[in-house]
Amino acid sequence: MNKILSVLLALFFSAGIVFSQINMQKGSELCSHRKMNLPGSFFQGDSPNTPRHTFDVLDYKLNLDIRSCFLSPYPRSFTGSVIVKFRIDTALSSINLNAINTSIVVSSVGLSGVSFTHTGNILNIVLNRVYNPGEVTEVQVNYSHNNVVDYAIYTGNGGFFTDAPPEGARKWFPCWDKPYDKATVDMTVKVPANVKIGSNGRLADSTVSGDSLNYHWISRDPVATYLVVLTGKVNYNLNISYWHKLSNPSDSIPLRFYFNTGENPAAMQNTLLNMITYYSQKFGEHGFEKNGFATAPAPGFSWAGMENQTLTTLCPNCWNENLISHEFGHQWFGDMVTCATWADVWLNEGFATYCESLWLEKTSGYTAYKNDINSTATGYLNSNPGWPIYNPQWAVVTPDVNTLYNTAITYYKGACVLHMLRYVLNDTNVFFNCLRGYTMDTTDFKYKNAATDDFTAKISQVSGQDLTWFIDEWVKQPNHPVYANLYQFADLGNGSWNVGFQAKQTQSNSPFHRMPLTVRITFSSGPDTTFRIDNTSNNQIWIWTFNRQPTAFAFDPANDIVLKQGTTVAGTVPGTLGISVNTGDIPKVFSLSQNFPNPFNPATNIKFDIPKRSNVILTVYDVTGKEVTEIYRGLCEPGKYTADFDAAKLASGVYYYSITATTENGSVLYKNVKKMVVVK
Repeated sequence: MNKILSVLLALFFSAGIVFSQINMQKGSELCSHRKMNLPGSFFQGDSPNTPRHTFDVLDYKLNLDIRSCFLSPYPRSFTGSVIVKFRIDTALSSINLNAINTSIVVSSVGLSGVSFTHTGNILNIVLNRVYNPGEVTEVQVNYSHNNVVDYAIYTGNGGFFTDAPPEGARKWFPCWDKPYDKATVDMTVKVPANVKIGSNGRLADSTVSGDSLNYHWISRDPVATYLVVLTGKVNYNLNISYWHKLSNPSDSIPLRFYFNTGENPAAMQNTLLNMITYYSQKFGEHGFEKNGFATAPAPGFSWAGMENQTLTTLCPNCWNENLISHEFGHQWFGDMVTCATWADVWLNEGFATYCESLWLEKTSGYTAYKNDINSTATGYLNSNPGWPIYNPQWAVVTPDVNTLYNTAITYYKGACVLHMLRYVLNDTNVFFNCLRGYTMDTTDFKYKNAATDDFTAKISQVSGQDLTWFIDEWVKQPNHPVYANLYQFADLGNGSWNVGFQAKQTQSNSPFHRMPLTVRITFSSGPDTTFRIDNTSNNQIWIWTFNRQPTAFAFDPANDIVLKQGTTVAGTVPGTLGISVNTGDIPKVFSLSQNFPNPFNPATNIKFDIPKRSNVILTVYDVTGKEVTEIYRGLCEPGKYTADFDAAKLASGVYYYSITATTENGSVLYKNVKKMVVVK
């Protein structure tokens, strides 16, 4: 007895430690870690870039007898049938469905199906004739599920639930198991009379038959196969709240909370009512006929959540606000609008991760939001594996879950890209208009799918500017910019000062990233001055003139370009002392040109060519060889330079100007002297 008690206490304290850790973690981290550690996972009218298939599934009608799964010894075996209704897109006389051989045993087919073969996890069904594009027909598959551990069906302790990302639905019902082929779902499930069981959509009815119950769940809205769910338990607890629609407060939808004995979801029920209102305001009104959460009723789901459409699965006792703000964000991003392919999975996970930060902005203000974004960016920078968010090959071959659901890339970088999009648009209203325009587009996206290029086109259309460049560099390219910026303060005399800034990126593992840059200049008197400039090429230079002394320079002072590294330091910026440079036409040799005009009063231009990186000194002397002034001293990149020289303080006469170019270690590369005349 003491031994048993010790084991129970150990389990209790272990569970407490896990729950404490879960409460402290970001929902995105929990979601990512669970999906990355999925055991045994497999690698129309939709948006313009959604893939097309030979047929389009319109509806799955399932009839399952899972009664025995709730009874000791809690087998995973059950019997069932599915009627697959589909529209033909390419003339065909047979169809292929996904069905894992080790899990599913097909006994017969019917309706338009006349025979079948089931090998290599593919169920091929021969149809009763050739069907032409546009026709709609149905096949029925009668099957059973084996009593095997396949990490899609979970049973134990009187509980049962399914869990299917990314392509696990094929383990518990024959289907076309790709995210782009969404279909409505009609599910009739036989369970013991003391079981409550939830699924997608609305509960149409439940009927008693002896000591059994038949639940009938119907989803009027199309569901991706990996988001189809069943969750139930003997004596499961159920609370129901109602959310009143923004568009019609007299209409409401049920929010169903299934939970295990000993749990208390009451606080999260109240929180969710506020969350659904806030998300509806930001992304468009909640679009499903019900929603809810269920804590896992059987062993096997000990970490995080899964955003099944209208019924999210949570780990036991995981009524955690960070986790719920992430998973509930999926009801818009991932469920209502589903990624077209696994190459586009950031449209699910990056967006849901961003929802976590937005919820903090709602509950605790912008500083809390920004701190969370900064933390997310740090998570990416510390763990970046070096691949892009979007990889077109993933649309063809599903990657392993550690790649697909990589925390740093799919979740963290994806969320930070959205923050930087908000910064680039420079208008919070326009940013949220873009998100609402995306989710509420009933022609291409709402209840459908989206590819990355579709999202790009939509935000470009709503914002009124082509944002292809932004998605290309941040989503389709790996890594991030590394800056080695320079700034320079120059006293021009007479109370005038120049401030020069050169934006320079040095990364070799990613191309140049165009971005609007914010810089802030602090002065010895008066307010700071902030500029927003568009950095469209590398080594770009800006020069500003002020009538007060600058004392400090800050690049990206609010850290809005959160995915970056590097430095911004004082140095020599060409042009700051009156020198401009053209680096578009690299000269072949050093040269010093005759100043123009000459003679002059009071100003002239001096041109010189630098074919290789050099330290350059440009000096003016009088006829005795005494140095009068130094026009320029600094490091010059290859280019054609023009120095402005103002002789207002000099007397009339003959002067000389010289140039000396040296290597960085002091070796002389070029020297030359020319004469000029000041006439007053």
